[in-house]
Amino acid sequence: MALMPKRVKHRKSQRGRIKGNATRGHTVAFGDFGLQSTQAGHISATTIEACRIAITQYIRGDGKLYIRVFPDKSVTARPLETRMGKGKGEPDHWVAVVKPGTVMFEVAGVSIDAARDCFNRVAHKLPVRVRLLERRPAI
Repeated sequence: MALMPKRVKHRKSQRGRIKGNATRGHTVAFGDFGLQSTQAGHISATTIEACRIAITQYIRGDGKLYIRVFPDKSVTARPLETRMGKGKGEPDHWVAVVKPGTVMFEVAGVSIDAARDCFNRVAHKLPVRVRLLERRPAI
């Protein structure tokens, strides 16, 4: 089941622009290794679910997965072969807005080689470029 909000204030949202870098959620906070985006984009709920399945199949209960993004923006679509006009379409799917620097997924309890292989599989599923991020030691 794809992620979506339980309830929202407004059913339809405007598209908007993704400006600037992430100022929140740009460090590894929960796990040992993170997958950080280097581009801006929209990550759909089905893509997040596909990434979750790929990571859990790879780590097989050895480590723990943390998903740091949530699809809370609705994207509308008009039915196929519909004439122009007649207003905005109905909500079609949900996306998470990702800025450059956002940490999307984190894993804990695995080696760096396992994390690299795991996130390499996930990177092929994502529409944005990503990089592996290691947790910085607390000073």
